[in-house]
Amino acid sequence: MTESINQAHVDKIVAAYDASLQITGDNVVFDAAKGVAPVRLTGKVRDRYDLATKLALVTTDRQSGFDRHLASVPFKGQVLNLTSAYWFELTKDIIPNHLLSVPHPNVSIVKKCTPFPIEFVVRSYMTGSTSTSIWKNYQDGGMKKNEKLAKTILTPTTKEEEHDRPISEAEIMSEGWMKQEDFDVCAKAALTVFAKGQEIAAERGLILVDTKYEFGKDENGVINLIDEVNTPDSSRYWLANSYKERIAAGKEPENIDKEFLRLWFRDNCDPYKDEVIPDAPKDLVVELSRRYVKLYETITGKEFEFQKGAEGAVAEAIQKSV
Repeated sequence: MTESINQAHVDKIVAAYDASLQITGDNVVFDAAKGVAPVRLTGKVRDRYDLATKLALVTTDRQSGFDRHLASVPFKGQVLNLTSAYWFELTKDIIPNHLLSVPHPNVSIVKKCTPFPIEFVVRSYMTGSTSTSIWKNYQDGGMKKNEKLAKTILTPTTKEEEHDRPISEAEIMSEGWMKQEDFDVCAKAALTVFAKGQEIAAERGLILVDTKYEFGKDENGVINLIDEVNTPDSSRYWLANSYKERIAAGKEPENIDKEFLRLWFRDNCDPYKDEVIPDAPKDLVVELSRRYVKLYETITGKEFEFQKGAEGAVAEAIQKSV
């Protein structure tokens, strides 16, 4: 990476890694004396707790990819949760969102929404490494990898138990995944939120390459932006100042997201087919955490406040929100 490295940040990340202070969600234990103890529903990265009229979402340090768990990355959950909160605030004039409050760096209290079973993937560059990426599906079309597309495109995918699959707007209608009027609202919002993200990223010396958005309807039938927004987990970011030079030299763009970890797994195993995959090396996990923290500070302009991995504080924040 060409950007400066904050050694103090690295030292804190290494210390958290060595002490196994990652927030995995497994040790969020509720004190019965302090009120209700909601049931945990586990997702790939986020755990969900039903608080009757609202939900508590705990963004853990679990790192997923290729539809499976890859590693636990210190402070990753905090970065994702606070980055999403930043973008939810910036884009609330474009479309309503589900965020109500952030009582803990890893916790968001949100409105209950019924999610659409479609992910709205927005892309501006011919790139990617997964089976659903446009590079993997259209690399024989004459364009070069990592080249900018003529215009931003929307490439929806299904949300399914096994593997997500690309799906066209026509198929979404014919297969009954969504109503046309709902799709139109979500598609317009996805493209507009992405454009806002690209604008802010460019001001910070970054390229927002692609991302995915999720939407759902609240109890009043209003479509809301849900889940996460423009995070390094859901998005690809490149450094703008070296992009043209590296592309001209046939090199990969400098990224500030999880792509390099994904590439390591692709080089060392078949992450889609192998039943057991190797552990991610410590230096890669630490570097991924550093990049996530760096991205948070670059995007928001705020100094990252490292939280100790105290899952008891997570439980307390949830109980106080009931």
